[in-house]
Amino acid sequence: MSDTTDLRRRRLSRRPLIIVGSVLAIIVIAAVSALTGGHVNTQNGQAVSPLVGKTIKVITAPGVTTTSVKSPWASGHPTVIIFFGSWCAICHSEMPKIATYLRSHGVAPVSVMGDDNNEPLGDAKAFVKKLRLTFPVASDPNDTISVGIFGFSFGDPETVFLNRRGVVKEVHLGAISVSELRHGIDALKVA
Repeated sequence: MSDTTDLRRRRLSRRPLIIVGSVLAIIVIAAVSALTGGHVNTQNGQAVSPLVGKTIKVITAPGVTTTSVKSPWASGHPTVIIFFGSWCAICHSEMPKIATYLRSHGVAPVSVMGDDNNEPLGDAKAFVKKLRLTFPVASDPNDTISVGIFGFSFGDPETVFLNRRGVVKEVHLGAISVSELRHGIDALKVA
């Protein structure tokens, strides 16, 4: 068999994969477009979540390491909520950096709250212990908070910044860097 014939067969065998990949990409783009209303709001060239400006009701949920967790804005504290789970690959690289930063830097009067979602309490406890988190973490195994209240549906991580009245000031989708976290906390301190 000639090299040309062999090369032609390999190219033909890849065509179904390319077609399937293209169809999947189109489906994902269409789904994202439908879920965002076909466009993304921007401010100064940055995407703005439809959550920005909305007031989030007070949340009381079972805690991962405590009996319960109540949203800090119920007591007038600006709040950062970090959504994560041990099943989230990105969270395994993001959360240790965040945990280290929060253990070594005072963020008062801002409070930090975690939401470990879409996993059993035992897995959540093990992940929180491994990370040595010092802030309260809500157990959200059925996505009651992450999907039900905040409407997140694409997976973790997400970070939400709320003022002392529970109004969403900023939403960061995906991994957040320590500098982005620090910037969001600083903005809440003056809000």
